[in-house]
Amino acid sequence: MRANDRTLTLKNVLLATGVVLTLAMGVRHGFGFWLQPISQANGWTRETYSLAQAMQNLMWGAFGPFAGMAADRFGTMRVVLVGAVCYAAGLAWMALVTQPALFVLGTGVLVGLGLACTAFGAVSGIIGRVAPPEKRSWAFGISGAASSFGQFMMMPIEQQLISAVGWQNAFYILGALILLLMVPMAFYLREPSVEHAHGPQQSVREAASEALGNRSFLFLVAGYFVCGFQVVFIGVHLPAYLKDQGIGNPSVAVLALALIGLFNIFGSYYAGKLGGRFPKRYLLSAIYFSRAVVISLFLLAPLMPLTVYLFAAAMGVLWLSTVPLTNGIIAGVFGVKHMSMLAGIVFFSHQLGSFLGVWLGGYLYTTTGSYNIVWGIAIALGVMSGLINLPINERPLVRAQAA
Repeated sequence: MRANDRTLTLKNVLLATGVVLTLAMGVRHGFGFWLQPISQANGWTRETYSLAQAMQNLMWGAFGPFAGMAADRFGTMRVVLVGAVCYAAGLAWMALVTQPALFVLGTGVLVGLGLACTAFGAVSGIIGRVAPPEKRSWAFGISGAASSFGQFMMMPIEQQLISAVGWQNAFYILGALILLLMVPMAFYLREPSVEHAHGPQQSVREAASEALGNRSFLFLVAGYFVCGFQVVFIGVHLPAYLKDQGIGNPSVAVLALALIGLFNIFGSYYAGKLGGRFPKRYLLSAIYFSRAVVISLFLLAPLMPLTVYLFAAAMGVLWLSTVPLTNGIIAGVFGVKHMSMLAGIVFFSHQLGSFLGVWLGGYLYTTTGSYNIVWGIAIALGVMSGLINLPINERPLVRAQAA
């Protein structure tokens, strides 16, 4: 890629996308802290807030391919600017709206669109285009580590904000922080035209059709569904689960979610690094099988703060380590011209899983009084995804050249 703008270096792109991902994913991972205070303040069951979070994840996924198309065509800078404004507006909406249907709808659309424009799918294309092929998997790992650092950093901040200024004011402060930091970073992501990106001059329709007709791409789509189900169910419902099981000290849940973020810094970084040396499909399978084992051991072990922290650390290593490997396979097989759009399609499947995981957690808790069924589903899906990723073909597609 010919970078006409001197700011468009790999170092600057990783720095800017790192800040954007730190905030986008860090704030989002803390939404579980608001489940109980919002539900109590508005007289809702847990299902209402869970449905809002499920809708947000679904809309994030639905908007993802279109945000990716826009980033590929019009540049990442414009997409991130739109996302920052929508994200901040969505947080304000969550603070102000008390009517359940409007709360669910507004949270889903505004925060979902904000995340679609500021999270992995939207920024993966510029990383793939700027990074040389031999550093691409590593660069995706760095971006994954940045989002994990956001979770580690933002978890205690969000909990302290809720305690210090109340849950509504905490939303306002986080919205202002997103605008103040994301908007300046967006200008480091100004791209020249990407029409000259390497690879055949496919249209968006042709690129999407090619990918959706590829068996390995469909395996990635199916595997990512499981990733979304597991991580969002745990991220939103773990604090409430611990309280239900007698661990009433909220600092245990805060530290657990922070540990997930801390250990995923290493998990994402080394997944990206190892993805440059070993077949990515085998690494993905190992991650999903390991998640099933870790969840099983957590449920079998005596529940105490120590076992919670060990579970969080182990899940942290496996948390978003799927992202650099999945994006690396997409870039390696299909090229980088439509990278953001294709990553958005795969991520839509992730968000369908997220929707089902967070909503089903709230629904089954309301109807059965327990999370046991959902934990069992998460284990079974982990085994299934480990098997699905094994036959993926990582070789670049050979396309007929146009005359």
